[in-house]
Amino acid sequence: MRVIGGKAKGRRLKRVPGDSTRPIMDRVKESLFNILGDIAGERWLDLFAGTGQVGIEALSRGAAEVVFIDKMRPAIITIQDNLRQTRLAQSAEVVQMDAFAYLRQPSSRPFDLIYVAPPQYRGLWVDVLKVLAARPLTYLTPPGIVVVQIDPKEYEEVTLTGLALYDSRQYGNTRLCFYEIA
Repeated sequence: MRVIGGKAKGRRLKRVPGDSTRPIMDRVKESLFNILGDIAGERWLDLFAGTGQVGIEALSRGAAEVVFIDKMRPAIITIQDNLRQTRLAQSAEVVQMDAFAYLRQPSSRPFDLIYVAPPQYRGLWVDVLKVLAARPLTYLTPPGIVVVQIDPKEYEEVTLTGLALYDSRQYGNTRLCFYEIA
């Protein structure tokens, strides 16, 4: 596991001890950032951050700020270590908190991109989308997007009022779903 682009390219990242996280494969991460294009100056929210590798990749490629949320202490420690190792900690905020508790708090300002990669097979991605769709402009700056990373077996069509699916791509056992403000 490593940073594949930007100023921290090639830096190795630590894994969270145990099997509670599922790191994104490098080829999927590369495809994601090719789809997103230039992210310079953007503000990101990395929910269920795990190792922090997607948010760290964003910082390496020029994102202005990433807020990392995870409720598991080992994940928080891993994210902090990975940020120090990549020398990107100054642009990051790491918060140990349940993702839904974080979303219930008043937002200081919206994000350009929200990345959602929850534990598998619990339907949490649908629950997060419903929370975000209820008040999309609270969480996203137009034309902000939500990217969901799930196992393809988890995918289901979700009817949302404030968000709309505009793209979905499958890479082996990973599916990326892209939502925009409806």
